[in-house]
Amino acid sequence: MDHTVIDDGGFKFIETKGGENNLLLLHGLFGALSNFTGILKHFGKSYNVIVPILPIFEMPFRKLSVSGLVDHVAKFVEAKKLKSVHVLGNSLGGHISLLYALAYPEKLDSIILTGSSGLFESAMGSTFPKRGDYGFIKKKTEQTFYDPDVATKELVDEVFGTVNDRNKAIRVIAIAKSAIRHNLRDKVAKIKAPTLLIWGKDDTITPAFVGEEFHKLINGSRLHLVDKCGHAPMMEHPGLFNQYLEEFLKEVIKEPVGAVEGE
Repeated sequence: MDHTVIDDGGFKFIETKGGENNLLLLHGLFGALSNFTGILKHFGKSYNVIVPILPIFEMPFRKLSVSGLVDHVAKFVEAKKLKSVHVLGNSLGGHISLLYALAYPEKLDSIILTGSSGLFESAMGSTFPKRGDYGFIKKKTEQTFYDPDVATKELVDEVFGTVNDRNKAIRVIAIAKSAIRHNLRDKVAKIKAPTLLIWGKDDTITPAFVGEEFHKLINGSRLHLVDKCGHAPMMEHPGLFNQYLEEFLKEVIKEPVGAVEGE
């Protein structure tokens, strides 16, 4: 399923317009639209699935922070005149989802986190890769997954291109440091929206104990730990991921949230 990237009003995004309920997907620091292919295929015709492209490499450097990206998402939701959203975030996208949930609870139908930062993360270890070291980038990208074959050449090339661009590399470091500063341990308990956590048991970036800790801190949250799975369950186990997500969304939408599920 191919989707055209829309460039409108300073925002770049894709949108399926498949139903009345809005499912907003937020990608990670090295994320791309391809990360959400399985979700788009499964939910695109029954939900209005929207994927804004976070302007990590375009926004003014002085505004470059996790908070700056939350502001971007908030302005995007307002510009699209979305009454409310089910927000799903992977990795950094999960962190942004949490901050958005805390700042705009009235806009939230539910929150879905998978491999989210916000409590603990270990993205590149203690050192940033040397420019030009393709082997190192390939290894690090493969370590994102339980099955290294999920790290296709296209994906490795994309990450390699990012860290080899000096401007982009500086921005990656700035956002990573901002995420560490924005630890949410003392805040996430304030989230009252229905919450789904889908975590890879073999996640080395935000390990399974992070999902378990979110589960403890967010009252009423639901946690699924996925076997033989790394940092991106929606990519490694799309069928199971979509099953968990669909069951959760149907349950939430049955409640009086003012929306009817599209089929």
